[in-house]
Amino acid sequence: MRASPSRRPGPDRPRRGSQPVLAAVLTLLLVGGVWAQEILDQFAFGGALDGYGILPRDPGSVTNVLTAPFLHGGFGHLIANTVPLAVLAFMSALRGAWRFLGATLVIVVVGGFLVWLLGRGGSLHLGASALVFGYLAYLIGVGWWERTPGAVVIALVAVFLYGGAIWGVLPSNPLISWEAHLFGFLAGLLAAALLHRRRPARAGQVGSSLPPSRW
Repeated sequence: MRASPSRRPGPDRPRRGSQPVLAAVLTLLLVGGVWAQEILDQFAFGGALDGYGILPRDPGSVTNVLTAPFLHGGFGHLIANTVPLAVLAFMSALRGAWRFLGATLVIVVVGGFLVWLLGRGGSLHLGASALVFGYLAYLIGVGWWERTPGAVVIALVAVFLYGGAIWGVLPSNPLISWEAHLFGFLAGLLAAALLHRRRPARAGQVGSSLPPSRW
């Protein structure tokens, strides 16, 4: 007899039927939280919370990299970001809760810090479009690194739905933070490489590898 590896769900591998439910819950928490914040900001603080956006190279603003992606300059800005944020966050969360949270952290911290370091001075950068571009790049990166049928199909679907938005990484409208788009996208690629890049097998393990994670 040969012992086969356990198929029990691990911390990042829930039961197959529960994974879409968990992804939906995470997406609802993210989008609902962003909406709750904006409603509170508009009706209780008069938009003052926007001051927690990123002011490039302002020493007092560096910690705002953690808050800027969840703030919006009004409901019109938030509405424009809501659908792509929900769709791409859900698709990303299907990779597993811990990977989704890890990817979100990389996008927020790395992308936000690059905006703080290299963004246009005298401008306030905020909005979930950094997450939108980050999740899009993350899905593309996962397809590249894993190259499993499921990962590739999801990457192609993401590109089909929102690939045209990639032009947003280029300077266009001065009222739009193309820097957040660009650096969010680069941070998403980094997250995919960190979380999904296959490591070379150790000596003595040639021909054996862990099964790829499933969508």
